[in-house]
Amino acid sequence: MAVMRDRPYGNSNFLVDFGAGDNRSVTAGFSEVIFPPFVADPAAPMEAQHAASTGAAVGNRLILKRGLIGSLDLYAWWNKARRGKAPQRRTVKIELLSEDHATVVLTWRFRNVRPVSLSYSPLRAVEGGIVIETVELVFDGMEMS
Repeated sequence: MAVMRDRPYGNSNFLVDFGAGDNRSVTAGFSEVIFPPFVADPAAPMEAQHAASTGAAVGNRLILKRGLIGSLDLYAWWNKARRGKAPQRRTVKIELLSEDHATVVLTWRFRNVRPVSLSYSPLRAVEGGIVIETVELVFDGMEMS
């Protein structure tokens, strides 16, 4: 259930659950969630053009990013889709948390989610950065609570 208050929530306290109910697992440790524009008419050209020009998700595409930890869970799910093996469609739940992490203040539920793209950030010998794993997902519907 959404929790309303008189000052905005921060964007850094959230959990991602891929339908297993284990949103505190290390594999659920995403560093960024990019929501698509939620438009009443998915064919609306202006919103789609704006999203494409800014690099945001377009249409019913949700983008999740995390630091590479060596888990092959996203690869295995994407690989089944790539090979036409009809991977299990999932419900992905993203929960925004209060600053003390004790309360879920808003939830987005994405239905019939499947992977369409998997990518990795460049490897650079002259930098000491983190390798980022990015999965792009399509979905059939979204509800907020």
